[in-house]
Amino acid sequence: MSKKNWTYIGFFVVLVVGFYFALMALVPDLAKKRVPPISYVRPFAFTNQYGEPFTEKNVAGKVYVAEYFFTTCKSICPVMNTNMKKVFDEFKGEKNFLILSHTSTPDIDSVSLLKKYADSMGVNNANWIFLTGRKDSLYQTARISYAIDDPNNNVKNIKDDFLHTQFWALIDKNGDVRKIYDGLKPSEVKMLISDIKEMLKE
Repeated sequence: MSKKNWTYIGFFVVLVVGFYFALMALVPDLAKKRVPPISYVRPFAFTNQYGEPFTEKNVAGKVYVAEYFFTTCKSICPVMNTNMKKVFDEFKGEKNFLILSHTSTPDIDSVSLLKKYADSMGVNNANWIFLTGRKDSLYQTARISYAIDDPNNNVKNIKDDFLHTQFWALIDKNGDVRKIYDGLKPSEVKMLISDIKEMLKE
């Protein structure tokens, strides 16, 4: 075989190897883009712990975690919010990140009570928002927008309905729900923190 042919073969091999490594570098990003979101956030209108209106416009362009709890809960909520505090501590001061804690019992958790609860946790700043509002709107947002509770749990009489879930939703800057986490599991809280860091880079 001539030297010229060996040169062509060598060039071809280098080209194929280079293409292979370039493709491998792109695969993770391509895979992420192919995974469809779980859901997306519909318009909402609630009230925060300062008595101010809070809507989907307040989270536009931000990465955030959404959860549901209630201040009188003695079972899973204290554990969940102890774990959520770890997320808060990791990202407090990050202007493009929020935590939204929605009450499951708006008839009990008034604005002043949510403010008192936030103060007791030492998290009353711009990164962790506690929300109340109409019960039907709160529950619909949990089930339809955030997909952290089965929509079939909805009962005919809203007064008899009750939402009690340990699941958290991670929402990206586009308002898409990207992943659901179990707020009671330290391993998933750790994974959430890692995923938030990556999402903030997007």
